[in-house]
Amino acid sequence: MVDTPRLVARDLLRAVRERDAYANLVLPALLREHRLSGRDAAFATELAYGACRALGILDAVIADCAGRTVDEIDGPLLDVLRLGVYQLLRTRVGAHAAVDTSVDLVRSEYGSGRAGFVNAVLRRAAARSPQQWIERLAPPDPVGRSAFEYGHPVWIAQAFADALGSRAGELRELLAADDQRPIVHLVARPGDITAEELALISGGEEGRWSPYAVYLDSGDPAQLEPVRERMAGVQDEGSQLVALSLTGAPLLGEDRGRWLDLCAGPGGKAALLGALAGIDGFEVDAVEPAEHRAELVRKATRDLPVTVHVADGRDSGLTPGYDRILVDAPCTGLGALRRRPEARWRRTPADVPDLTGLQRELLDAAWELLRPGGVVVYSTCSPHLAETVAVVADVVRRTGAEQLETRELLPGVTDTGDGPAAQLWPHRHGTDAMFAAALRKPL
Repeated sequence: MVDTPRLVARDLLRAVRERDAYANLVLPALLREHRLSGRDAAFATELAYGACRALGILDAVIADCAGRTVDEIDGPLLDVLRLGVYQLLRTRVGAHAAVDTSVDLVRSEYGSGRAGFVNAVLRRAAARSPQQWIERLAPPDPVGRSAFEYGHPVWIAQAFADALGSRAGELRELLAADDQRPIVHLVARPGDITAEELALISGGEEGRWSPYAVYLDSGDPAQLEPVRERMAGVQDEGSQLVALSLTGAPLLGEDRGRWLDLCAGPGGKAALLGALAGIDGFEVDAVEPAEHRAELVRKATRDLPVTVHVADGRDSGLTPGYDRILVDAPCTGLGALRRRPEARWRRTPADVPDLTGLQRELLDAAWELLRPGGVVVYSTCSPHLAETVAVVADVVRRTGAEQLETRELLPGVTDTGDGPAAQLWPHRHGTDAMFAAALRKPL
């Protein structure tokens, strides 16, 4: 007999390994296919996402117990071993159950021979406590040890420490928060429903920072009536704050209601901007180069004063003169790793230079489309210094942009850094690690 939640988790790990699939896209289909709901679905989700997050420590333990590198282990067996070791190290599942159910998964597909190998490896893994494995395998330096313990590549942990600056002592707290599965954040569409009403309907809790945020501890947000009726959506509170910082930035001269989201896909920020613009009779242009993502923006902004343009933001062909422009640039996504569990093991330091070049080009293009006295907000879901303050400093140096005090554009939000840009953090704010900097064009 094969345990269905563990089968679903195994299949997700296989899809991620074999096809570079995105866990958050694969899992819903697997849950539907196997008709899992309630506690079984929650258990499968925890196993699948948790194993994706903890891949580094899982592979180190497996290699030690198997006496070979994980590259030398057949992929389908490795998936089961990762699932089994995750249960041993990171859950309250008993060792006997973790080992036996893993052996059953392999035996059902490959027979007893390979099952014996999995059984031996997992029994060796179960012989030590999680803390003993950390003491045995973690690097000796503080950053490397914290990275190993909390499931992050060392280079990402170092990037976080660099961004924390004088408060790098918070690194362990940050990594621990980033290693947890986050709760769902909802956004109440302005003009349609309030956060208070959405919280009452959903059984959630009003957010701490955004006036439109609601926290949802459990349940499928797609089943909520306000979400089905497009009165609300799923959006991290940090992303909401970035959009709100643009709408609250002080302009020089009148706001004539020409707003632009230059990197709009998949459409969450464009929808919030569109709802706010509609209240004042303003209009939003949204640019997205990929047709399939542009279609997502159209769906997200339907019935809102948003016009979607399929174009490269670096050469959009739009007429200059915008009052407010959001450049939520493509980035490494290091600030949203808790919502994309497999992403931390796919990114490498080599990804950064190409992305920072693209970020500068997009911000330059936005600057040319901005009217004198207008404001552009540059944001990334990454705290990496090369993608944040370095990009902003370069544009300020070359254009003479006036850098506004972005922290003041996030009223009530505390502890967002030394300024003038604002940096959000999972361990401080419960949001993704969003960065935002507001730049105003001189008259």
